[in-house]
Amino acid sequence: MNLTRPNVALETKAPRRRATILAPFRFHDFRLLWFGLLISNLGTWMQITTLGYLVVALAPSAAKAALYVGLLGASSAVPVVLLSPIAGVVADRFPRRRVLVITNSLQALTALVLALLVTFNVLQLWEIFVLAGLRSTTQAFDAPARQSWVPLLVPREYIGNAIGLNSLAFNAPSVVGPPIAGFLILGVGPQASFYINAVTTLAVIVALVFMAPSAPSSTVREGVFASILAGVRFLFEHSVLRGVVLLLLVTCLLVRPFQQLLPAYAAHVVFVDARGLGVLLAATGIGAIAGALVTAIVGSRRRGAVWFASAIVQSLGFMVLGFVHVYAVAIAVLVLIAMAVLSFAGSSNVMIQMLSPDDMRGRAISVFSMIMLGGVPAGSLLLGSVASVIGLPYAMIGGGALSLVIAVWIYASDRQLRRI
Repeated sequence: MNLTRPNVALETKAPRRRATILAPFRFHDFRLLWFGLLISNLGTWMQITTLGYLVVALAPSAAKAALYVGLLGASSAVPVVLLSPIAGVVADRFPRRRVLVITNSLQALTALVLALLVTFNVLQLWEIFVLAGLRSTTQAFDAPARQSWVPLLVPREYIGNAIGLNSLAFNAPSVVGPPIAGFLILGVGPQASFYINAVTTLAVIVALVFMAPSAPSSTVREGVFASILAGVRFLFEHSVLRGVVLLLLVTCLLVRPFQQLLPAYAAHVVFVDARGLGVLLAATGIGAIAGALVTAIVGSRRRGAVWFASAIVQSLGFMVLGFVHVYAVAIAVLVLIAMAVLSFAGSSNVMIQMLSPDDMRGRAISVFSMIMLGGVPAGSLLLGSVASVIGLPYAMIGGGALSLVIAVWIYASDRQLRRI
């Protein structure tokens, strides 16, 4: 069987109908899914903040704090790296609504287990890592099914706007979620964030109940391994997507883990408590919203240029953060970094989805999800380990510099990428 597929024609022109940022909200199922995600992600950001705080609080030193944050990331990375290829096949072959009901139910369950362990004061460090890994396992299957469903909920000319709004639904709650978590940690206890996340995750399940069922995109019944290989070959042989995926991996390892490292940065570089950490994470949320809006507004126009500019800004911003030891300045820099990071990720997502055929989209986006959900935690382990030896600021400067060089090389060497 020939597993290779021809490249999809490059789309260098904007659609005939000018897409607007709010256009995807005209469609019932997209609205339902979007609002369900918006509510669910409030709890997700509260849990992310609280887990980082707990891990750092259990560390005996600054070096161990950075390492423990990296280990927390690694516990999330391993399941995604191992399972995302299979999850892409599942997204293409099975009804997406059914997949999402299962994954979100399991995510609510893991949040409830965390809440109960903290409530009864029996939570151990290893249990945090295990439960983070279990949640990551569900995310490995959730992300490809959800993200590859979005282009099927709206007409093709609105795909870029819909992907940007989908990113906004994840990042808008990051402005209010971390500060709320910071106050709850000190006022009520860490368990409050976990209970809230268990409840808010149910919002996606409610939305799915009222959405129309989705038929599988692929009716091919080749072996799982052959199907995975076909998806990998498609991306590797596509002249544009090969560079997109490569730089996505590089930035996820060397720049994007800035957020996972913030608990250690807050405690040992700018010297702030849980409330201060919440503010730093809220700053990243504001920047992330701006980056998601860039994706939603630009849509499918000038995507290559936006993608490259975002890569440059996020790399330079991460380097600057390594030099910053003033809390107020760090807040401003984090807004800029987060804006560029989300614009870059959104642009990568749009190009992968626009240039992938329907029956390949689940597998293509599973590689995106594997890198985003697995590469970032792996990067946090890498940078955390380096930081434990040379210090967190120097690890940030080095990661940003290397990412910058690779971004320039990829963009300069691919003429077709510059035309998109």
